Amino acid sequence: MATRLDPKALRVYVVTTGTLVRGRSHRAIAAAAIEGGATAIQLRAPELDDAELLALATDLASTCLGAGVLFVVNDRIDVAVAARAAGAHLGQGDAPADARAALGPGRVLGISVADPDQARVAEAGGADYLGVTVWSTATKPEAVGEGLAGVTAIAGATRLPVVGIGGIDARNAGRVIGAGAAGVAVISAVAASPDPVAATRQLRELVDGTTDRSGGTA
Repeated sequence: MATRLDPKALRVYVVTTGTLVRGRSHRAIAAAAIEGGATAIQLRAPELDDAELLALATDLASTCLGAGVLFVVNDRIDVAVAARAAGAHLGQGDAPADARAALGPGRVLGISVADPDQARVAEAGGADYLGVTVWSTATKPEAVGEGLAGVTAIAGATRLPVVGIGGIDARNAGRVIGAGAAGVAVISAVAASPDPVAATRQLRELVDGTTDRSGGTA
């Protein structure tokens, strides 16, 4: 297991978004998630220009560091490094062979994968954790859901912790953990909730309880 990352940091992983209703900013989503007990925050803000993204990432990196929460930047290794984020998360189309070298040895690298072969390649390339789309979702329609069986197959093909994302909320988070994921990543389940703090807290309680009962790391 890579020493850069404690798998417990992935238990409840909230991805920010600037596209959902309720008028919440990336900062507001992150703040609510942290208050509710999120263990990781990913900044996903493709709508921002470089200067805006760097300023926001720098601010959230400081906030998350102070709260003891893992903070990663989606897609942009350059911004993650400049903002002093804990790491970056890359998709298959954004994961160059030199991603680990570009990010540096001390930062966390997450890579989205769709099958065991991609998982093994990501591990060999220096990834610290893997993201797997569980169910298709309108939030990210281009991502194809691999289902619970896909989570199990990928988790069994690598030593790296796996985070499930896509269509996950309090109704099914326990099933994702039961399939072999170390944690669940959510967007709309928190960002679009009437009470994002309570939604995050409920997810944290469910994931912690399921992980502990299944014999995972407490």
